[in-house]
Amino acid sequence: MTNPQLVPLVNIVTTDLAAITRGRPVSEARLAKAFETGIGWVPANLCITAFNAISEDNPWGSSGDLRIMPDPNARYATASTGSETPLDIVIGNITELDGSPWPGCSRTQLKEALAALKAATGLSMIAAFEQEFVVCPASPDPAAVTEHAFSIGAIRGMDPFAPRLTACLEEAGVEPEMVLAEYGAHQFEVTCAPTEALAAADRAVAIRELAREVARNLGHRASFVPKPKRNEVGNGVHIHFSFADAEGRPATYDPAKPGGLSDAAGAFCAGVLKHLPAIIALTASTTPSFYRLAPHNWSSSYTWLGERDREATLRICPTVTIGGRDPSRQFNIEYRAADATANPYLALAAIVRAGLAGIEGRLSSAPIVSGDPSLMSDEELAEKGLWRLPETLEAALAALEADPVVCSWFPPELVASFLSVKRAEIKMMEGRDEESICAAYGERY
Repeated sequence: MTNPQLVPLVNIVTTDLAAITRGRPVSEARLAKAFETGIGWVPANLCITAFNAISEDNPWGSSGDLRIMPDPNARYATASTGSETPLDIVIGNITELDGSPWPGCSRTQLKEALAALKAATGLSMIAAFEQEFVVCPASPDPAAVTEHAFSIGAIRGMDPFAPRLTACLEEAGVEPEMVLAEYGAHQFEVTCAPTEALAAADRAVAIRELAREVARNLGHRASFVPKPKRNEVGNGVHIHFSFADAEGRPATYDPAKPGGLSDAAGAFCAGVLKHLPAIIALTASTTPSFYRLAPHNWSSSYTWLGERDREATLRICPTVTIGGRDPSRQFNIEYRAADATANPYLALAAIVRAGLAGIEGRLSSAPIVSGDPSLMSDEELAEKGLWRLPETLEAALAALEADPVVCSWFPPELVASFLSVKRAEIKMMEGRDEESICAAYGERY
């Protein structure tokens, strides 16, 4: 029960280019006014790095004022985390003082990308974010035995973390499907039901904050870092997506086409693969992200469309027909080259814009490839359209900056801010070895 001497606070938040969710709290009594006029914000806040320093060459400087306008449809609250007061967050859009959209708001960028997709094609995107993370005990026992991957022991060994997090997710309304023990030591994954794409990105933010608070209240720390240690299992974010037509009917599946991809879905995937080298920095956004994006890591490392293959960047997911179930309502594609150091709105906006470019360009569906690209000759790779993704954050930023088409999808101030933040972080990591870089980011994510 909440202490009557405490005033529960509602956190009005935005997620920045470092994928850190920040904001300001108001009491419930003041929330109605905040829904009308928002809360104050500062343009340069967009350029705070993961290490709490504003990048020096950001385009905003010290001037300007903004508002975060909370979205009443993006409120996630639970009293079950173990804290004295409920965790209550409302996700908002950053606007100018007159309420007009601000170009640095990543959530607005996703809304606009989804609207462009619908206007051009009549399609709406349905999405879900699967998120992996590790739960680090506050005082790890060096003699403790690591439980088996996916085992009951791995879940029960951290009890009551998984049951408590599940209760919180249910109460907050993110429709969790599962909180499961994953392959790595103390690694977990949260999956949730698919929903409208903007809400899916909102849920991704809520899940991260809920997992961190539940872990903290149990004396642990939840970290979504892409690589906890250089040679350990990595944490990814798998973005699942499908499409519905104007009548709400599934529009991703066509059993007569290769892989079951409808013409629109095939062209969308082709567009994503075409622009993948330039958007990868927006979906995997830190130096350790690229330690994970390597062959044989069960992540992704090539411009690759595969069927049920977890090394492919775009994976056509399996469907279940047990009991006569309809595959068209399950059919979806999974984007695997993402992690939680990427802003979820910006990551999904980049995917949507790239896919829409594929549809508008009438691209043919990319070939569905099986096998190991790292064993293929250069001729085979070229024939199959497989190109190695950028192998460092520096290379990924250069690819983004060099692609005028991708840069044109976003306001120039936003692109400049992103490049500023990421290059500032690269500079902060100069002189560190890879293990130290993993540790530094592990503390921040």
